[in-house]
Amino acid sequence: MRKKNSERRYLKPDPKFNDVMVARFVNSIMYDGKKSNARYVVYKAFDIIEERTKKNGLEVFKKAINNTQPVIEVRSRRVGGATYQVPTEVRSERRTALAMRWIRTYARARNEKSMSLKLASELIAASNNEGSAVKKKEDTHKMAEANKAFAHFKW
Repeated sequence: MRKKNSERRYLKPDPKFNDVMVARFVNSIMYDGKKSNARYVVYKAFDIIEERTKKNGLEVFKKAINNTQPVIEVRSRRVGGATYQVPTEVRSERRTALAMRWIRTYARARNEKSMSLKLASELIAASNNEGSAVKKKEDTHKMAEANKAFAHFKW
C-alpha cells in the first residue's frame, strides 16, 4: 500500500453545550460558511423544543439522532455485468452523519415559517420515533432486508 490513510480531524465542541455532536450538526446546517447563522438556528430550535416539550433540548436532539441512525444499508456492487444491492453494516461515523443529513433534509422540506421551527418540529418528531427522517431509516432497513439474498456478495 503506497498511500497512508488520512489523518482524522477532530472538531472542537460547540460553545454553548460543549458537545461535539452539536458542533457537527451546526456544521451540517451551515450554508455558505455562515456558522453564526447556523448556530443561531440550532440553538433557537433547542429553545423551541424546550418550550414545546418541557424537556432538555440537547436530550431530545440526542434521542432524535439515535432514533434516526441506520444500522444497515444497501450498496451497489457490480458482479458479472449485473448490479446487485448488497446489504452492508454502517460504520458509526457514517451512522451519525446519515442521521444528521436526513434530519436536516426533511426539516428543510417542511412547510413552517422559519428554519428553527422546521428543525425543532423534525427533531421532536424523530425523538418520538416518527417523522420523515425515521421513515427514511425504516425504508433503508426494509431495502436491506429485501436484498438479504445478495449478502454473500459483500467485499
